[in-house]
Amino acid sequence: MSPLAFALSWAVLLPFIAWTGWGAVSPPVGLGLMAAGLAGWTLFEYVMHRFLFHLEPRHPMLKWFVFLIHGNHHDNPGDGMRNMMPLSVSVPVAALVWSGCVACLGQPGTWAFLGWIMGYVIYDGVHYACHQRPMTGRIGAALKRHHMRHHYIDDTANYAISAIFWDRVFGTHIRSLKRR
Repeated sequence: MSPLAFALSWAVLLPFIAWTGWGAVSPPVGLGLMAAGLAGWTLFEYVMHRFLFHLEPRHPMLKWFVFLIHGNHHDNPGDGMRNMMPLSVSVPVAALVWSGCVACLGQPGTWAFLGWIMGYVIYDGVHYACHQRPMTGRIGAALKRHHMRHHYIDDTANYAISAIFWDRVFGTHIRSLKRR
């Protein structure tokens, strides 16, 4: 997916999501739900990358599926068209999560979902930048260094992209710069 298509799509979808939840809660409650959704995204991102994207199944169809969703990215991490999740994947997953948030919290769940999906947009933007941009600022350089170590030193560690503290929490932070 191109960065322009990604940006234009989410520039329309994020305000639409906010509009659908407008008036369901007070602004402070909405911000709290968004913060909770964003925090939830960071953990979801880590878990998905560690346990689904790096799954090593034996069944050929599952192998194909894992390769399709992430393995192809590891085969060619510099390919700009493999650095962002296609809308054909992210929108259906987002719809399921949104439905789950509303099922659990009612209409206020839209605000939790908005935080979650904003986390996704940040994640995909950061991931793309890690592979395609210099990222020279202090935070950007740290994020890029963390992710590049996942690709080029040890792909069984440094799973987090946008919230790298999870790798320290779960003991998957790369400590040595020696390739395994």
